[in-house]
Amino acid sequence: MRKGLVVAALARRQIAIVVGVLLAVALVGGGVAIALLSSSGGPTAVPSPTASPSPSASSSSPTASPSPPPTGAGQSSLQGPEQPSSELPSNAQPSNPQPSSDAPAPAPQPTQPGAPAPQQPAPGLPSGLRGLDIERIATSQKLVALTFDAGANDAGLASILSTLAANRVPATFFLTGTWAQANPAKVSQIVAAGHRIGNHSMTHADMTTQSDAQIGAELSNAQAAIQAGGADPRPLFRFPSGARTARTIAAVNANGYAAIRWTVDSLGWQGTMDGTRGPGFVTQRVLAALRPGEIVLMHVGSNPNDGSTLDAAALPDIIAQMRSAGYGFTTLDILL
Repeated sequence: MRKGLVVAALARRQIAIVVGVLLAVALVGGGVAIALLSSSGGPTAVPSPTASPSPSASSSSPTASPSPPPTGAGQSSLQGPEQPSSELPSNAQPSNPQPSSDAPAPAPQPTQPGAPAPQQPAPGLPSGLRGLDIERIATSQKLVALTFDAGANDAGLASILSTLAANRVPATFFLTGTWAQANPAKVSQIVAAGHRIGNHSMTHADMTTQSDAQIGAELSNAQAAIQAGGADPRPLFRFPSGARTARTIAAVNANGYAAIRWTVDSLGWQGTMDGTRGPGFVTQRVLAALRPGEIVLMHVGSNPNDGSTLDAAALPDIIAQMRSAGYGFTTLDILL
């Protein structure tokens, strides 16, 4: 009985040993198989995909450089009155101020419903010149502005330009649009000589009889005609025959122009008055009104009745006597 039990126990042990050997062999065989698969390029684990960075997030992507800030934007180009030289340089060029196109437009101001929109100052027109018809330059310096209106013919122009050049004196010429259209080369000649040009309306009509729209058309048409000759008349304007009212002054201002009158009219345009007047009459009249800031009105054309050009004839003596009194000369740009 005991012998039988011993034999059974030995048999179980042998079975356990065999099973253990078989398990060991199986484990070793599996390891070898895995190693063989890996070395032969078998399937391996692939990492999960990740999102690529966007170009804007890349540290190497280009970015827009900020624009440099504007210099002087919004600043007025108008200068206060300065004492100009009474000598006209040989290479002088006319000063024709233009509205700056680089400066940003002013932002609109909020208004209450139904309230009128605020008026913006006309470009190139100092606010101190609005509502006025300037009769004299506000200065205590011995300065005179010689001005010449051109609306009829050009009979005295050559003599006037010759005298101004010989004495190196700058002047201001107010031209009508019809005159500029008829004499475009003369407009260029005035500019080339270094003188200032202003607007004297298109047709020399009485503006007190015109509507604001008609006044605007007179100004814009004359401006275009003068610009075709190579000059910009803005912002200087003179009323035809000096006829004006507060309304017409406001209409002129609304179109970007300052109204310029005169201190003294030489009356040379009236001619010899049947031989009773000559250049001496003009000289005496102009010098009798001599004062700092005087604006002298003379004319380019001849008298239609006798063909005289008394202003041109008197000009050399007027300049000489003013200089003897210690006066210098300026264009009306001094007002700007």
